[in-house]
Amino acid sequence: MSTTPQALTVFWFRRDLRLNDNHGLYRALSSGRPVLPVFIFDRDILDELAPDDRRVVFIYRQLENLRALLRKEGGDLQVYYGRPLDVFKQISESYPVEAVYTNHDYEPYATRRDSEVAAMLREKGTGFQSFKDQVLFEGGDILKADGKPYTVYTPYSRKWLERMETDGVPNYSSEDLLSALHRHVAPPMPTLAEMGFEDRNYPFPDSDVPAKLVEEYGEKRDFPAVDATSRLGIHLRFGTVSVRDMIRKGAKHGEVWLKQLIWREFFMSILHHFPHVVTRSFRPEYDRIKWENNEAHFEAWCKGQTGYPIVDAGMRELLQTGHMHNRMRMITASFLTKHLLIDWRKGEAWFARHLLDFELASNNGSWQWAAGTGCDAAPYFRVFNPALQAQKFDAKGVYTRKWVPELNELNQYPLPVVEHKFARERAIKRYSDAVKSK
Repeated sequence: MSTTPQALTVFWFRRDLRLNDNHGLYRALSSGRPVLPVFIFDRDILDELAPDDRRVVFIYRQLENLRALLRKEGGDLQVYYGRPLDVFKQISESYPVEAVYTNHDYEPYATRRDSEVAAMLREKGTGFQSFKDQVLFEGGDILKADGKPYTVYTPYSRKWLERMETDGVPNYSSEDLLSALHRHVAPPMPTLAEMGFEDRNYPFPDSDVPAKLVEEYGEKRDFPAVDATSRLGIHLRFGTVSVRDMIRKGAKHGEVWLKQLIWREFFMSILHHFPHVVTRSFRPEYDRIKWENNEAHFEAWCKGQTGYPIVDAGMRELLQTGHMHNRMRMITASFLTKHLLIDWRKGEAWFARHLLDFELASNNGSWQWAAGTGCDAAPYFRVFNPALQAQKFDAKGVYTRKWVPELNELNQYPLPVVEHKFARERAIKRYSDAVKSK
């Protein structure tokens, strides 16, 4: 490890694994001091994950790419494995760090972690600065005229679009300032095996989004057999693309696509203003629902063995790829909460474990929407009929038969775990009882 008497700025990469249009990196490179980039494989997060978690492999591959790009500019990336508080104590002892720069992370664990790191650094006389990067508008930016947060998407989106038109979409050309990198060669990255993870050659979606896909997104996005979605979620989750670039692309080529990005920021705003949604229903009355929570039914849903082909196709796609088409996310979530009357939190946790693009705010908001317990949610008496959903969005069965091939074989597919008419009536009554009870 190299040392230098010259004061440094540390840039801490987290959910922003790119060199272009990176707000915090731009500020760090503009600080007037050489910049030492670091990344921490956070044990407080990693210790909770399974050894075959694909997301860790994705991050690792992105860090390898990032490191190669930094080396071309004469810099490098210090990669640590540990707890951030301990790592920054180590960095402070090894380098003359004047300040640590990073980008905001809004999830509950991340805000606690950052507060602890900032407090420790300031005790040592080291600055800590964080910047808005993973959203265009964060929690307190989009408010109603009375200063209260929006809890319905449509007026929120109108205000968001007005603000975008008024304020514009900034660009932080960090990629043009890389001459300010600290010149050094970092030690080797810890291996995936050393951190307890399997090093597999998983396929990951490309970050390139063709203009044609954005333009046609509105008419094709609901059909899971058609390759018409961007699969950009994992790149937004880990910041391998700039959300501002994606917003500019949507504003130019496709309003429906842009509005999906606004949904993401809407759910982040809800999490900011109503943090209770992490563990409880947005609407308190729905915490009174008497769930069935039948474990055999939950296991059948998890494995894609419910006897409802469209539901099972979505669940199997998730297990095998880490991805699920957005229409399928709605169908499978509605089925779990309405047909099986299983607590939405169990489904949310299953998605959190398996989705490549898992993001707390969006996952929580989408599950509560489907369950009817959240803000701006589907009403509780709206119960998707899986057969009708299949007829409407997979009429030829192309998607379903891809993931449930035994449909072609007699006696190879399970009977439905529950009958639709019975399940629908039971759900409506159970939800109605919860709303009426005091």
